[in-house]
Amino acid sequence: MCGRYAASADEAELVEEFDIDEVAGELPAASWNIAPTDPVAAIVQRVSKDDGESRRKLVPLRWGLVPSWSKDPKGGARMINARAETVAEKPSFRKAFAARRCLLPADGYYEWYATEAPPGGKPGKQPYFIHRDDGGRLVMAGIYEFWRDDSRPSGDPDAWLSTCSIITTSATDALGHLHDRMPMVIAREAWDDWLDPGLTDPAAAQELLRVTDAELLAAYPVAKAVGNIRNNSPELVEPVEAP
Repeated sequence: MCGRYAASADEAELVEEFDIDEVAGELPAASWNIAPTDPVAAIVQRVSKDDGESRRKLVPLRWGLVPSWSKDPKGGARMINARAETVAEKPSFRKAFAARRCLLPADGYYEWYATEAPPGGKPGKQPYFIHRDDGGRLVMAGIYEFWRDDSRPSGDPDAWLSTCSIITTSATDALGHLHDRMPMVIAREAWDDWLDPGLTDPAAAQELLRVTDAELLAAYPVAKAVGNIRNNSPELVEPVEAP
Protein backbone atom coordinates (compact mmCIF):
# COMPACT_ATOMS: atom_id res chain seq x y z
CA MET A 1 0.00 0.00 0.00
CA CYS A 2 1.27 3.46 -0.84
CA GLY A 3 1.51 6.13 1.80
CA ARG A 4 -1.50 8.29 0.99
CA TYR A 5 -5.22 8.12 1.71
CA ALA A 6 -8.33 10.28 1.93
CA ALA A 7 -10.69 10.64 4.90
CA SER A 8 -13.34 13.35 4.73
CA ALA A 9 -16.06 12.21 7.18
CA ASP A 10 -16.83 14.76 9.88
CA GLU A 11 -17.03 14.07 13.60
CA ALA A 12 -20.82 13.70 13.68
CA GLU A 13 -20.78 11.10 10.88
CA LEU A 14 -18.13 9.01 12.61
CA VAL A 15 -19.80 9.24 16.04
CA GLU A 16 -23.04 7.90 14.58
CA GLU A 17 -21.57 5.23 12.31
CA PHE A 18 -19.22 3.75 14.91
CA ASP A 19 -21.44 4.21 18.01
CA ILE A 20 -18.84 6.39 19.74
CA ASP A 21 -19.09 6.97 23.51
CA GLU A 22 -16.50 9.74 23.72
CA VAL A 23 -14.54 12.05 21.44
CA ALA A 24 -11.11 12.41 23.01
CA GLY A 25 -8.94 15.18 21.65
CA GLU A 26 -9.13 17.51 18.68
CA LEU A 27 -9.76 15.56 15.51
CA PRO A 28 -7.96 16.41 12.27
CA ALA A 29 -9.88 18.24 9.55
CA ALA A 30 -11.12 16.43 6.47
CA SER A 31 -8.22 15.56 4.20
CA TRP A 32 -7.96 14.17 0.69
CA ASN A 33 -4.18 13.78 0.86
CA ILE A 34 -3.17 12.21 4.17
CA ALA A 35 0.57 11.52 4.29
CA PRO A 36 2.88 9.79 6.80
CA THR A 37 3.13 11.56 10.18
CA ASP A 38 -0.17 13.38 9.56
CA PRO A 39 -2.85 13.20 12.26
CA VAL A 40 -5.70 10.81 11.45
CA ALA A 41 -9.05 9.97 13.04
CA ALA A 42 -9.21 6.52 14.64
CA ILE A 43 -11.69 4.45 16.63
CA VAL A 44 -10.34 2.69 19.73
CA GLN A 45 -11.82 0.90 22.73
CA ARG A 46 -10.26 1.67 26.11
CA VAL A 47 -10.98 0.56 29.66
CA SER A 48 -11.33 3.52 32.02
CA LYS A 49 -8.96 3.54 34.98
CA ASP A 50 -11.63 5.38 36.99
CA ASP A 51 -14.56 2.97 36.78
CA GLY A 52 -13.28 -0.03 34.82
CA GLU A 53 -15.84 0.54 32.06
CA SER A 54 -14.93 -0.04 28.42
CA ARG A 55 -15.61 2.96 26.19
CA ARG A 56 -15.41 3.38 22.45
CA LYS A 57 -13.52 6.54 21.60
CA LEU A 58 -12.87 8.65 18.53
CA VAL A 59 -9.31 9.90 18.84
CA PRO A 60 -6.55 11.59 16.83
CA LEU A 61 -3.46 9.45 16.14
CA ARG A 62 -0.30 10.21 14.21
CA TRP A 63 0.16 7.96 11.17
CA GLY A 64 3.42 6.05 11.54
CA LEU A 65 3.81 3.82 14.59
CA VAL A 66 6.48 4.53 17.18
CA PRO A 67 7.05 1.52 19.50
CA SER A 68 6.96 2.31 23.20
CA TRP A 69 10.61 1.25 23.55
CA SER A 70 11.94 3.56 20.81
CA LYS A 71 14.63 6.03 21.83
CA ASP A 72 13.01 8.73 19.71
CA PRO A 73 10.01 9.08 17.34
CA LYS A 74 12.03 9.59 14.17
CA GLY A 75 11.38 6.12 12.75
CA GLY A 76 7.60 6.48 12.79
CA ALA A 77 7.39 7.71 9.21
CA ARG A 78 8.83 4.38 8.04
CA MET A 79 6.22 2.31 9.91
CA ILE A 80 2.95 3.47 8.39
CA ASN A 81 2.14 -0.12 7.39
CA ALA A 82 2.34 -3.43 9.25
CA ARG A 83 2.25 -6.63 7.19
CA ALA A 84 -0.58 -8.98 8.18
CA GLU A 85 1.77 -11.93 7.69
CA THR A 86 4.17 -10.74 10.43
CA VAL A 87 2.28 -8.20 12.56
CA ALA A 88 1.79 -10.70 15.41
CA GLU A 89 5.51 -11.51 15.53
CA LYS A 90 7.52 -8.38 14.74
CA PRO A 91 8.82 -6.67 17.91
CA SER A 92 7.70 -3.26 16.63
CA PHE A 93 4.08 -4.37 16.24
CA ARG A 94 3.27 -7.48 18.27
CA LYS A 95 2.35 -5.79 21.58
CA ALA A 96 0.05 -3.36 19.83
CA PHE A 97 -1.55 -6.11 17.75
CA ALA A 98 -2.34 -8.12 20.87
CA ALA A 99 -3.85 -5.27 22.89
CA ARG A 100 -4.19 -2.00 20.96
CA ARG A 101 -6.13 -2.45 17.74
CA CYS A 102 -8.03 0.35 16.06
CA LEU A 103 -10.22 1.14 13.08
CA LEU A 104 -9.08 3.75 10.57
CA PRO A 105 -11.98 5.03 8.43
CA ALA A 106 -11.17 6.23 4.93
CA ASP A 107 -12.85 7.31 1.71
CA GLY A 108 -10.16 5.37 -0.12
CA TYR A 109 -6.45 5.33 -0.78
CA TYR A 110 -4.02 6.10 -3.59
CA GLU A 111 -1.61 3.95 -5.55
CA TRP A 112 0.78 4.97 -8.32
CA TYR A 113 0.91 2.81 -11.44
CA ALA A 114 3.96 2.89 -13.70
CA THR A 115 3.10 3.92 -17.26
CA GLU A 116 4.96 3.20 -20.44
CA ALA A 117 7.51 5.73 -21.59
CA PRO A 118 6.48 7.87 -24.57
CA PRO A 119 8.80 7.84 -27.60
CA GLY A 120 12.05 9.45 -26.54
CA GLY A 121 10.75 10.07 -23.01
CA LYS A 122 10.88 8.51 -19.56
CA PRO A 123 8.23 6.28 -17.96
CA GLY A 124 5.89 8.05 -15.59
CA LYS A 125 3.55 7.16 -12.75
CA GLN A 126 -0.21 7.63 -12.81
CA PRO A 127 -2.04 7.89 -9.46
CA TYR A 128 -5.21 5.86 -8.97
CA PHE A 129 -7.84 6.22 -6.25
CA ILE A 130 -9.07 2.92 -4.80
CA HIS A 131 -12.38 2.90 -2.95
CA ARG A 132 -15.53 0.90 -2.29
CA ASP A 133 -17.69 0.96 -5.39
CA ASP A 134 -20.87 0.80 -3.30
CA GLY A 135 -20.12 4.18 -1.71
CA GLY A 136 -19.41 2.72 1.72
CA ARG A 137 -16.53 3.70 3.92
CA LEU A 138 -13.29 1.74 3.75
CA VAL A 139 -12.68 0.72 7.38
CA MET A 140 -9.03 -0.25 7.57
CA ALA A 141 -7.50 -2.45 10.25
CA GLY A 142 -4.98 -0.61 12.38
CA ILE A 143 -2.86 -0.89 15.51
CA TYR A 144 -1.77 1.92 17.79
CA GLU A 145 0.87 2.58 20.40
CA PHE A 146 1.86 5.12 23.06
CA TRP A 147 5.37 6.56 23.26
CA ARG A 148 6.66 8.77 26.05
CA ASP A 149 9.26 11.49 25.63
CA ASP A 150 11.33 11.05 28.79
CA SER A 151 12.97 14.43 28.28
CA ARG A 152 9.70 16.12 29.25
CA PRO A 153 8.57 16.49 32.86
CA SER A 154 5.98 14.19 34.42
CA GLY A 155 2.47 15.46 33.88
CA ASP A 156 3.31 17.27 30.64
CA PRO A 157 0.52 16.28 28.19
CA ASP A 158 2.90 16.80 25.27
CA ALA A 159 5.18 14.09 26.66
CA TRP A 160 2.98 11.41 25.11
CA LEU A 161 2.76 10.57 21.43
CA SER A 162 -0.04 8.32 20.12
CA THR A 163 0.71 6.70 16.76
CA CYS A 164 -0.72 4.06 14.45
CA SER A 165 -0.05 1.75 11.50
CA ILE A 166 -2.36 0.29 8.85
CA ILE A 167 -2.26 -3.49 8.49
CA THR A 168 -1.75 -4.59 4.87
CA THR A 169 -1.87 -7.83 2.92
CA SER A 170 -1.30 -9.12 -0.62
CA ALA A 171 -3.56 -7.35 -3.09
CA THR A 172 -6.46 -9.14 -4.72
CA ASP A 173 -6.32 -9.94 -8.41
CA ALA A 174 -8.54 -6.95 -9.11
CA LEU A 175 -5.91 -4.57 -7.71
CA GLY A 176 -2.67 -6.49 -8.06
CA HIS A 177 -1.80 -4.75 -11.31
CA LEU A 178 -1.68 -1.43 -9.43
CA HIS A 179 0.27 -2.55 -6.37
CA ASP A 180 1.11 -5.84 -4.67
CA ARG A 181 -0.19 -4.71 -1.25
CA MET A 182 -3.52 -3.40 0.01
CA PRO A 183 -5.02 -2.56 3.42
CA MET A 184 -6.80 -5.18 5.47
CA VAL A 185 -10.42 -4.29 6.14
CA ILE A 186 -12.49 -5.13 9.22
CA ALA A 187 -16.07 -6.14 8.43
CA ARG A 188 -18.80 -4.33 10.35
CA GLU A 189 -19.82 -7.51 12.16
CA ALA A 190 -16.26 -7.86 13.49
CA TRP A 191 -15.77 -4.28 14.72
CA ASP A 192 -16.68 -5.10 18.33
CA ASP A 193 -14.28 -8.04 18.57
CA TRP A 194 -11.46 -6.22 16.78
CA LEU A 195 -11.65 -3.29 19.19
CA ASP A 196 -12.17 -5.43 22.32
CA PRO A 197 -9.21 -4.69 24.65
CA GLY A 198 -9.93 -8.00 26.37
CA LEU A 199 -9.13 -9.95 23.21
CA THR A 200 -5.38 -10.39 23.61
CA ASP A 201 -4.85 -13.67 21.75
CA PRO A 202 -2.98 -12.79 18.53
CA ALA A 203 -4.35 -15.87 16.76
CA ALA A 204 -7.93 -14.87 17.54
CA ALA A 205 -7.25 -11.30 16.37
CA GLN A 206 -5.70 -12.62 13.15
CA GLU A 207 -8.93 -14.45 12.33
CA LEU A 208 -10.80 -11.12 12.29
CA LEU A 209 -8.69 -9.72 9.47
CA ARG A 210 -10.19 -9.84 6.02
CA VAL A 211 -9.85 -8.19 2.64
CA THR A 212 -12.76 -6.26 1.18
CA ASP A 213 -14.34 -8.41 -1.52
CA ALA A 214 -12.65 -7.60 -4.81
CA GLU A 215 -15.96 -6.91 -6.51
CA LEU A 216 -16.67 -4.12 -4.00
CA LEU A 217 -13.52 -2.22 -4.92
CA ALA A 218 -13.06 0.19 -7.78
CA ALA A 219 -10.01 2.11 -8.99
CA TYR A 220 -9.80 5.05 -11.35
CA PRO A 221 -7.07 7.49 -12.38
CA VAL A 222 -6.89 10.87 -10.63
CA ALA A 223 -4.91 14.05 -11.16
CA LYS A 224 -1.18 13.92 -10.55
CA ALA A 225 -1.58 16.87 -8.20
CA VAL A 226 -2.09 14.34 -5.38
CA GLY A 227 1.63 13.64 -5.57
CA ASN A 228 2.32 16.96 -3.85
CA ILE A 229 1.32 16.88 -0.18
CA ARG A 230 0.64 20.62 -0.26
CA ASN A 231 -2.38 19.93 -2.48
CA ASN A 232 -5.48 19.00 -0.51
CA SER A 233 -9.02 19.35 -1.87
CA PRO A 234 -11.95 17.15 -2.97
CA GLU A 235 -10.80 17.53 -6.57
CA LEU A 236 -7.95 15.11 -5.81
CA VAL A 237 -10.38 12.17 -5.76
CA GLU A 238 -12.21 13.19 -8.93
CA PRO A 239 -11.60 10.79 -11.86
CA VAL A 240 -9.60 11.92 -14.88
CA GLU A 241 -9.10 10.32 -18.28
CA ALA A 242 -6.79 7.34 -18.24
CA PRO A 243 -3.37 8.03 -19.80
